[in-house]
Amino acid sequence: SPYGHLRRSGWRKVSSSSNCRFRRFGYSASFISVFHGLVNPPTTSSQEASSLVMSTESMQDLIRSIPDYPNPGVTFRDITPLLGDGPAFSEAIAKIAERFVDANIQRVIGVEARGFILGAPIAVALNAGFVPVRKAGKLPWAVVREEYDLEYGSDKLEIHRDAIHPGERILVVDDVLATGGTAAATCRLVSALGGDIVALAVLIELPFLEGRAKLDGIAVKSLFSY
Repeated sequence: SPYGHLRRSGWRKVSSSSNCRFRRFGYSASFISVFHGLVNPPTTSSQEASSLVMSTESMQDLIRSIPDYPNPGVTFRDITPLLGDGPAFSEAIAKIAERFVDANIQRVIGVEARGFILGAPIAVALNAGFVPVRKAGKLPWAVVREEYDLEYGSDKLEIHRDAIHPGERILVVDDVLATGGTAAATCRLVSALGGDIVALAVLIELPFLEGRAKLDGIAVKSLFSY
């Protein structure tokens, strides 16, 4: 390897139009370097290092705004273009996960469905277990269930009864924090099993919908705000 011997894996140079030049299993060099003792990243100058990281603004440019969807007057924030851009997706995961490197996260909870897309790689990056929270009837074993209100009607979320052990440090992950109903229901499930919720991490927060008010003071970390 031109970048020297690295424990557990090597660095590989990737050809891309973005500024993410070195990746290890899809995670940016800037992120991997914060893991104490995991790898020894190649030495770079400060100018070189700055070019390895895709900016938050560049990533946000990949989020597509769709007016009047799903209802008139609503602007839908479509994250699929960001997910479809490898370096941008990698950097988004890195920027979320690096905030919790020293938080001793033991399990990451991903909320159906886009929370799975974000939560699983964040769990890998933090060397934590991943636990899915699913809509009612989707999990095969004994569950804990939580009902929550929607704009019209209600819905239910479930988690396996043995998915969390009392006292474990938990990071809840979803794509968007909007009105907070789904996030609050998920946090109640975690609390019912005795988990210690460190934070809710989301890609996008919509502060004007005041979703944090439903979370009883749980910390919220987001990359983008609209």
